[in-house]
Amino acid sequence: MVTTKRVDLRSDTVTKPCTAMRAAMAAAEVDDDVLGNDPTALRLEAEMARITGKEAALFVPSGTMGNLISVLVHCDTRGSEVILGDGSHIHVYENGGIAAIGGVHSRTVKNNEDGTMDLDEIEAKIRDPRLELLYPNTRLICLENSHANSGGRCLSVDYTDRVGELAKKHGLKLHIDGARIFNAAVALGVPVHRLVQAADSVSVCLSKGLGAPVGSVIVGSESFIAKAKILRKALGGGMRQVGILCSAALLAVQNNAAKLENDHKNAKTLAVGLNEIKGLKVNVATVETNIIYVHLEETSCLTAEKLYKKLQQHGVVVVMLGGPYSIRIVIHHQISESDVQYTISCFKVIELHGLPCYMQDFVV
Repeated sequence: MVTTKRVDLRSDTVTKPCTAMRAAMAAAEVDDDVLGNDPTALRLEAEMARITGKEAALFVPSGTMGNLISVLVHCDTRGSEVILGDGSHIHVYENGGIAAIGGVHSRTVKNNEDGTMDLDEIEAKIRDPRLELLYPNTRLICLENSHANSGGRCLSVDYTDRVGELAKKHGLKLHIDGARIFNAAVALGVPVHRLVQAADSVSVCLSKGLGAPVGSVIVGSESFIAKAKILRKALGGGMRQVGILCSAALLAVQNNAAKLENDHKNAKTLAVGLNEIKGLKVNVATVETNIIYVHLEETSCLTAEKLYKKLQQHGVVVVMLGGPYSIRIVIHHQISESDVQYTISCFKVIELHGLPCYMQDFVV
């Protein structure tokens, strides 16, 4: 089967700049941002500082760099230790950068299904500073909100506040990987600034649900951002007329945050529809934002790889997870209600309908 329709559900990073974004980029007022003079970058950073309730902000090329810079500012002595979730993006998907580049040691705590870590377990992982001759020095705790590897689950204000109190009790800093913090804020009905109030620093991705083509912002105190700016330059993240990118990001923040509620609604609709198909399982109750994990019954003749290929024939693109029976779907603002219904219909079309396994490769 050949189709010209394409529904790209790989990630919320795949959005394309709209006409208004391209026009804003073309007309952007720019200067040298490394010298601190790009007016559009300054406007974006001021807006993000306001939204997050922090003193200052800094535009960086990517969320990975934003997290790396944040960890290195807080852990400015090599051999420092950070406590973070075993399923967190920083630990799993960022090339071990905090260790390779910063000499920072990770001490992991098991992430629960909802993305949290048990507070008792976090506290038990904090090193006794009297034993610094033997152990790394714990300096930082990292959270992730929403938590991607938990299916976009949201950390509550109460939980985040309690982790913040724990950090203060032990003289530690708290960083939040807020790549999808706007998704969490919308899902919880809590302003972003309240959701990150306990954090000393936050990284916010602008090119995921918000739909900007490039970039993230890190926020924190003025002294934190001053150190972060030096590290950004050292890591090669200092860019010149970056207002071209910041203009699109500013438009995304102003216009697209309001669309996230619809993304979540579409994700829930898709999750419910897929869970009703024989042979598929989706935990609908855990779909809080825009990420859906779809699991095939292990007795099924279909594997994730075969399902992926069959969906691709219909123009639906997803991501295979680590295991042989799971795929991930991510909704974004350029996925419509009709795209969701089309996707459900494609899953139904490729259902095996009880055919024996040896015939499955002939099923379109």
